[in-house]
Parts: sequence; C-alpha cells; structure tokens
Amino acid sequence: MSRIEPVDPNVADAETRALLDTVRRKLGAVPNMTRTMARSPAVLDAYLAFSGALAKTSLSADVRERIALAVGEVNGCDYCLSAHSAIGRKVGLSQEEVAAARLGRADDPKTSALLVFARELVLRRGELKDADLRAVRAAGATDAEVAEVVAVAALNVFTNWFNHVADPEIDFPIVRAGDGVSAAAAAGSER
Repeated sequence: MSRIEPVDPNVADAETRALLDTVRRKLGAVPNMTRTMARSPAVLDAYLAFSGALAKTSLSADVRERIALAVGEVNGCDYCLSAHSAIGRKVGLSQEEVAAARLGRADDPKTSALLVFARELVLRRGELKDADLRAVRAAGATDAEVAEVVAVAALNVFTNWFNHVADPEIDFPIVRAGDGVSAAAAAGSER
C-alpha cells in the first residue's frame, strides 16, 4: 500500500486535474507515481517540465530509457524498473537489451559508454574523475551528451527516491531489482 495516497483525478482541484490530464495525453494513462506526485502540484509540474525538456535532448528515446533502467537498477527502484522496462519495450528495446541496460551494457560502444557513465555518476554521487570523462568522450560522446546524461540520470534519481519514499502500487508488469537481470543479459550476449 502506498505510503503517500495517490490523488483521485475525479476529485482533484482544477490545477491538479490539468496536470494529470497532461500525463494522460502524453502516456494514455495516469500512472500511480504521477497520481502520488500530484499530492503537490508543484512536484508533479516540476517532474513534467523536467521530463518534457529532456525529451528534447540529442539522446534518443531508447538511450534515455536505457539510462533510466541503469539508474533504476543502481537505486533498486522496482517501480521505475517496471515502468521503464515496459516503456523501453514500447520504444523498441528487446528483453535482452532491457536486461543489459540495467547492468549498464549495450552492444553499441557509444551507448554502452553512456550507460557506464550514468551508472558511475549515480554510484559515486556525481564525483567522477577526469578518466570517466575521457572514456565517454573516447566512445564518441559530445559535451552536450555528457550534460544530457547527467540530467537524465538526475531526473531518474528523483523518481527513484520519490518512489522509495511514497511506495506507490506498481501499475506496470512488475520487475524487481536484481531479479534475473544477470542471466537475461548473459543470454543476450551469447548471440
């Protein structure tokens, strides 16, 4: 049971209802996380603005989803892993690619370097070394992409932490941190 009660869109005030309608238009549904964020319209508005802005980055939707999966796995956020596994599949990721992303891996060297960078960023709370920047740049990442990875990772840390605190009911096919990810990623790499 959620530790912060989700807002019922049918009885929400006008401002909150408008924000939830934005979510519905964008996703086709209103997930429990956003209904819970709606307890504070400012929080939901900030989340929507940040995620909307990041949709305009040079990072493709599948790379942003892979980063979300890598960060969600590091932070052990079952809600975000469930949501981004489902969304990742919608943007074209295979089950093996989803599992690999959770471990910070991808077949494409540049994408792999971006995922390693994102994981290290979270694991070391932003305290990366010059060698980390050299490695991601050597794989072809631009400074703009580095900045965008930091922002996408930060958005996902926010949602991971929000979900740890609020504990909304997972309304996607459930994925648990650590569950079978190593075996699935290994199976995908054997091809």
